[in-house]
Amino acid sequence: MVGGLQGLALGMRRGRRRRGRSQPSDPATPAPEVPVTRLTVIRPGPFQSRDAAESWVREVAGSAERSDELVAEALGVINRALHAHRVATQDPHGGGVSSDAPLARRIGFGTGDELADGRWSQAVDVPAPSARRGRAEALRPQERLAAALGGREAPDACETLVLRARADLDADRTREAALQLRVGLEALLAEVNADAEQAADLSALEERRGMTGDAANEALRGPPPARRLEELTETLRLCERVLRRRRILAS
Repeated sequence: MVGGLQGLALGMRRGRRRRGRSQPSDPATPAPEVPVTRLTVIRPGPFQSRDAAESWVREVAGSAERSDELVAEALGVINRALHAHRVATQDPHGGGVSSDAPLARRIGFGTGDELADGRWSQAVDVPAPSARRGRAEALRPQERLAAALGGREAPDACETLVLRARADLDADRTREAALQLRVGLEALLAEVNADAEQAADLSALEERRGMTGDAANEALRGPPPARRLEELTETLRLCERVLRRRRILAS
């Protein structure tokens, strides 16, 4: 019996160790190697035959969009587990895993024993999304990072808040997304200048303040219903478009 799976090799720190005393460091001693953790996410349900499994691998190998969907699915499972661990341990600094974090991405199938061992019957290596981006597109975030680290630019509060809302919504933490988006929207409207290029979207967001506040109030009592979730998703999309366009116009 075989099953489809997604395997991601990530550079992550291992569990906590008891802290010892600091020791003098020899400058000639090389830096310690970074441990690499391999995470394998197994999709439930076997393939009907090996031919079907091999056909599925060929489909994945031939479609960048399909392989990205499967990697995103695996990252979603991993991030839900990391979020649960963060809440359980009350660790505010435990982050998630982004699409650029894995050192390697492998998609394939195997038997039960193989999967338990991290082995495969057949698999393909999937390039990172950044490897398929153009050079100019890949450099833009690096330029802004350099500006932030050099003290030439400080990110606005709305950027952090909108990012948090997106992370919550993508992870199906809809109550948290509603609450986060309310303050993110208020901050965006206060921090982004209304110029001709952004006037229509900012006007639409201004009109959505009331419904976004209502959704956040309802989220205090329980998950937003489907209608509210659609409104929140559209509001978040508009917020992201405004911030993305502002970055483009500023570059």
